[in-house]
Amino acid sequence: MSQTPTFTLVGAGLGGALMAIYLGREGYPVDVFERRADPQSGRIDAGRSINLAISVRGIEALRGVGLAEDVLRRAVPMRGRMIHPMEGGLTFQPYGVRADQAINSISRAALNVTLIEAARALPNVRLHFDHKCTGINPETGQAQFLNTQTQQHVESRPGVVVGADGAFSAVRAALQRLDRFDFSQSYLAHGYKELCIPPNPDGSHRIEANALHIWPRKSFMMIALPNLEGSFTCTLFWAHEGANSAAEVRTDDEVRCFFERMFPDAVPLMPTLLEDFRCNPNPSLVTVRCAPWHHLGKVVLLGDAAHAVVPFYGQGANCAFEDCPVLLDCIRRHAPNMEAAFQEYTVRRKRNADALADLAIGNFLEMRDKTGSKMFRLKKRGEKALHKLLGSAYLPLYSMVSFSTIPYADAVDRARMQNRRLLLASAILAVGAALLATWVI
Repeated sequence: MSQTPTFTLVGAGLGGALMAIYLGREGYPVDVFERRADPQSGRIDAGRSINLAISVRGIEALRGVGLAEDVLRRAVPMRGRMIHPMEGGLTFQPYGVRADQAINSISRAALNVTLIEAARALPNVRLHFDHKCTGINPETGQAQFLNTQTQQHVESRPGVVVGADGAFSAVRAALQRLDRFDFSQSYLAHGYKELCIPPNPDGSHRIEANALHIWPRKSFMMIALPNLEGSFTCTLFWAHEGANSAAEVRTDDEVRCFFERMFPDAVPLMPTLLEDFRCNPNPSLVTVRCAPWHHLGKVVLLGDAAHAVVPFYGQGANCAFEDCPVLLDCIRRHAPNMEAAFQEYTVRRKRNADALADLAIGNFLEMRDKTGSKMFRLKKRGEKALHKLLGSAYLPLYSMVSFSTIPYADAVDRARMQNRRLLLASAILAVGAALLATWVI
């Protein structure tokens, strides 16, 4: 038992709560410190509430602790994108190459509560809410906290600190003061405004429930994800400055005119548009990259603290969930040598997180600029035709990312190889056709 470390998890968000369950089920003593209030307290602090799109990677990580089926019962499957052009009319674009392939829309807050309650049920996991991290000691694996209700200062037990405290991580900030720690953050020019489409009076959805709705408008877009009770969580992604931006739309009249001009079919569905617009902030969208993700065997980063990505591939939570079983596997392989465990974890996950960061930014451009075009639809149909013709020899990149557990970086590499082979095959066929034409003549 002298070699059994205590784990201090900073952050009880999605990744932190799931990691607490994995470690708790493994038998480790776990303390979880969270700056927000206990969901059971009634003091609601929802934090970000953009709906999540849980796909195969996240489902597999949840299945590892027996929660997959419970979570999926609270989710709405989305089988494709429903495109809302300016001129009216709808176009449905299936996500998968099979009819049963879907990503699953679920409330971030509801999923987080499910994970917290599962962690709370474990006897060796202790939860401490209303505790803000004020610093860590990377040499001893201890963290300092301020109880924001009592103003008392608390220090965790020596052991291992897991930083799962988000894109603006206090744990990572402490590591940034160490020698040779690389860190970068980059912001999109765009922020996001959350809005809502309520359910019909009978609780049904006002628009197609099993789809992610997109209103692509070139430099900006709005999306809507379904909720189980019949509503849709809508998110407007638009620039902070410039034409058709947050800087230009401020008053109720400006909001009304902007939405009637840009999203005419959505306005009748949004009776609380002006209230939602006034009440909800316009946060920024940031990508974080850093290295190394650990220090000695005392501190390790997880989820957004290590690799925050913008939300446009629907993989941020899935990637954080996928970190958890990989980290536990590395601990199992190397314990009690936590430094070796964290080194292997970083090697296995860092390149994939970097690949996802690039994919997420690229998918933003695709969603807002290309999904409404005929060429894009032809490309997607072509990908599916190739998969039907070639089977597993050709897998669309989106399918590899969303409907498999192929590592993100490997999926990107494979997609590039497939494209090179297709170009080569096309060139050979073109040369062959030219030679045949010459011979016939």
